[in-house]
Amino acid sequence: MGIELTLRLVGMIVFAIIGWRIGDLLGAGPDSFRYIIILALAGAALGLLVTPWITIRPYTWVRRTIRQIPAQQLLAATIGLLIGLIIAALTAFPLSFLPNPLGSILPFVSLIIFGYLGAWVMITRERDFYAILGGRFSKEGATKTATSDRQVLLDTSVIIDGRIADISHTGFIDGTMIIPRFVLAELQHIADSADPLRRNRGRRGLDMLNKLQKESIFPIRITDLDVEDVHEVDDKLVRLGKNLRCPIVTNDYNLNRVAELQGVRVLNINELANAVRAVVLPGETMRVRIVQEGKELGQGVAYLDDGTMVVVDNGRRAIGNTIDVVVTRMLQTNQGRMIFAAPTTDEKK
Repeated sequence: MGIELTLRLVGMIVFAIIGWRIGDLLGAGPDSFRYIIILALAGAALGLLVTPWITIRPYTWVRRTIRQIPAQQLLAATIGLLIGLIIAALTAFPLSFLPNPLGSILPFVSLIIFGYLGAWVMITRERDFYAILGGRFSKEGATKTATSDRQVLLDTSVIIDGRIADISHTGFIDGTMIIPRFVLAELQHIADSADPLRRNRGRRGLDMLNKLQKESIFPIRITDLDVEDVHEVDDKLVRLGKNLRCPIVTNDYNLNRVAELQGVRVLNINELANAVRAVVLPGETMRVRIVQEGKELGQGVAYLDDGTMVVVDNGRRAIGNTIDVVVTRMLQTNQGRMIFAAPTTDEKK
């Protein structure tokens, strides 16, 4: 028998007894037994329905909420609540001398107000609070602490991709890189796949994670924070990004779109790579190696060092050779930049 059914039965008995006692108090004369039976049955039905909502459901909600709250915020809220309760206790004594009903009501009201304000203030100013505890009273120290408290969530795809290890060395990501336990579990699942391609990708991801932990100039933290009512890894990441108020680092197009729709900031590695590619203008000359033919008749295709595709008109005859080309135009696509070029006059000759 499940815990919820057990609680329903216990609640049914308790509420039935309460209904019996109320009926016994209200009933008088020959109709008293009827009052008792009606109220006892009504209490049993009420207990059967509402018991989970006043016992196990609040407990489950509180447990799930606490698991989603970062430990630093939870500690700050607890300290703020204690400070608020101390202030409320100090004000309760003078308030109790007020004439009734104010003397009875206001101490309880101050308890609620100061407790809430203490927790709220500590949560909103937690970084300043931890900076003070760390002894960093100066403006530079507070700025340094705020910077070190920045966090980003790493997606499975960006760990497998591996470029995050090189980016972390540059300092563009200047905070703690958080890897949830469920992302690590997905990497392990991919590494144990029967498909050789997926298995190799998973093992590469684990190797990249090991490299990150050893070589990153910023800390890597594996967290047990989870979202229990969500099963998909991408959905968990989006919800966790919302709760922690931190961006998600990914190169997954679908995750990027879903996160943006829900107001979660995304740092896309592919967009960063496209943004820092070399800019060339029409009329500039470059030297490229033609490696394959293009889709159109007579075209040849070359690639720059950063992976940018160069489509060379009339370049098919130069496949396997390095030639000078002049840029004619550029095209920005979802996959990145494409450069269109033509052989220089000397190459044509």
